[in-house]
Amino acid sequence: MAKITPLRDAVASLVQDGDTVALEGFTHLIPHAAGHEIIRQGRRDLTLVRMTPDLIYDQMIGMGCARKLIFSWGGNPGVGSLHRFRDAVEQGWPHRLETEEHSHAGMANAYVAGASNLPFALLRGYTGSDLPKVNPNIRFVECPFTGEKLAAIPSVRPDVTVIHAQKADRRGNVLLWGILGVQKEAVLAAKRSIVTVEEIVDDLEAPPNACVLPAWALSAVCHVPGGAYPSYAQGYSERDNRFYKAWDPIARSRETFQAWMQRHVLDTDDFAGFRRVLAESMKEVA
Repeated sequence: MAKITPLRDAVASLVQDGDTVALEGFTHLIPHAAGHEIIRQGRRDLTLVRMTPDLIYDQMIGMGCARKLIFSWGGNPGVGSLHRFRDAVEQGWPHRLETEEHSHAGMANAYVAGASNLPFALLRGYTGSDLPKVNPNIRFVECPFTGEKLAAIPSVRPDVTVIHAQKADRRGNVLLWGILGVQKEAVLAAKRSIVTVEEIVDDLEAPPNACVLPAWALSAVCHVPGGAYPSYAQGYSERDNRFYKAWDPIARSRETFQAWMQRHVLDTDDFAGFRRVLAESMKEVA
């Protein structure tokens, strides 16, 4: 049952070293605030899972949080590479990063299988792909009814799933809308879950067929306005395209990256503090 609690406390009690952790969000509602708190608390040896790892995973990998990454695409959307991700894979800095690459369809089906309490997912994908050559967890089975060859991959069952959403009510039920990825499935597949939200209200006023995560399926709900920045939260904030562009030169150099993370994340108390320091540094550049 969801407990409304500060993000610092939620991460401290629910995210442990060695956990498999999924921070999901597709284009928007990306849980940057929670990722920063995991970095501040110095979590290590995490297996990070996400369909589309972008800037927050670049930061977590560069700060040494991750041992392994399970994913289906990685990059700085509209800009280019994730330089800290590349450095970890190519040069082993800050340490070696194990990777397990899938297709988008594979990852989505793996989350669905996890949410369904199944050991693996089946799909028609991967035939003719080179991914099975580099990923031993992509295997093929024969359908017992038709004889068709199908791909099988392990289900994704995170120890902790973290998402950002627009609203929660005071009982801990969560409403999210807009472009959704696999947030619902990732939460239902996880042992524990953290949801940061823009606001906490008396009544969600959820429209018919809305995506509502019930309080009984969640572990913690945290009020973190703007917690998806620099991605956007439909109805609350816009995507900051400038930040995505600015991240490229910051992340290219290990030294520049470390200095930026020290000032903006490690030396700040929370995400509100990060936003204040970021605003100050942007004025300095301007």
